[in-house]
Amino acid sequence: MSIAQAKRFTLDEYHRLGELGFFHEDDHIELINGEIIEMASKGTAHETCLRNLLRELPKLVGDRATLQSQAPIALPPNSEPEPDFAILQNRDDNYLSGHPQPADVLLVMEVSDSSLAYDQDVKIPLYAKAGIADYWIFNLFDNYLEAYSEPYQDNQGKHGYLNKRIILSNQIINFPCFPDLSLDLVRVFPPKIIF
Repeated sequence: MSIAQAKRFTLDEYHRLGELGFFHEDDHIELINGEIIEMASKGTAHETCLRNLLRELPKLVGDRATLQSQAPIALPPNSEPEPDFAILQNRDDNYLSGHPQPADVLLVMEVSDSSLAYDQDVKIPLYAKAGIADYWIFNLFDNYLEAYSEPYQDNQGKHGYLNKRIILSNQIINFPCFPDLSLDLVRVFPPKIIF
């Protein structure tokens, strides 16, 4: 008796499914390690944090880099996450010729509430394996920023980040890609509602 196995997709196969109309425009999906994953719905705190970042990040980054929100990053051979925000190197074609690759990525950011375990357990090794130097999680559950840096691979082939810093929601953090720019987290994290 044989055991059924799930079909894993490459980036090319995933893009072909999109071209064939397999996905709907409003489907919230991403390709992670060959699996098509439906993204978690966003609560009000998540959306508020996204709006705050959408207000703050463009003012800070300006023309120094390209900012994208909930858009694909190609991680060959079989992943295409759509992080909440990514700061990318500027490119003459503004990525018209293809989605950003790991070498284009300066910083990836996820806003996490219900997706916290997924963003820690699945996305950390995914981004580290791709060689993305810096990954931030706006942890709405614990109300602080988790800043990961220095990707590594251990002897068993496991990927992660050597450094994890906790920055409290009332503190300021400098961008690793632009050390002269800082983000005041008071302007990002939604206020905690006490019931």
